[in-house]
Amino acid sequence: MPSYPSRRTVLTASLAGTAALLATGCSGGEPARPAAAPTAEARLRRAAARESATLLDRYDATSAAHPALAAALAPLREAVAQHMRAFGGTPAPAPGTDAGPDAAESSDADDSPDTPESPDKPNAPVRVPEDAGAALRALADAERAAADRRTAALLDAAPETARLLASVAAAGASHGYLLTELLPEVA
Repeated sequence: MPSYPSRRTVLTASLAGTAALLATGCSGGEPARPAAAPTAEARLRRAAARESATLLDRYDATSAAHPALAAALAPLREAVAQHMRAFGGTPAPAPGTDAGPDAAESSDADDSPDTPESPDKPNAPVRVPEDAGAALRALADAERAAADRRTAALLDAAPETARLLASVAAAGASHGYLLTELLPEVA
């Protein structure tokens, strides 16, 4: 009759082998693996957040160039800031508002190495037409163009992101309409 090792011997050998594997796995022998590349969904959300940041810059520049429009543009600007938050971005506070102590901390928190294209980075300066009516038309055009791009991105989005993109695109289209409705008040 062949002699087999006891269960206790097998269990002890297994535990010892596992401990040895774990001990060598913790050594610094292998270089650290690079962070995983962002998913297509993450890139899509980041692009949408950057687009919202660009729109925020345009709203801020238009309000600065035409202070008489600032009050009328404030609710639309706030909606765009909410869109940016929904996509995972951190919008800058509206000019002339008290950002509070958390604003600087939250903008630094998103500068991680796996997001090289942070939506929080400032965009190129926006050129605003000198005429208030032309400035509103340019802003309305920017809103409609962003809505069109977001609508086109629906084809590549997962269901949850697609719903968000569709909602924000609809809001952008309505912003474009509302901005053109302000034109008679400016003239």
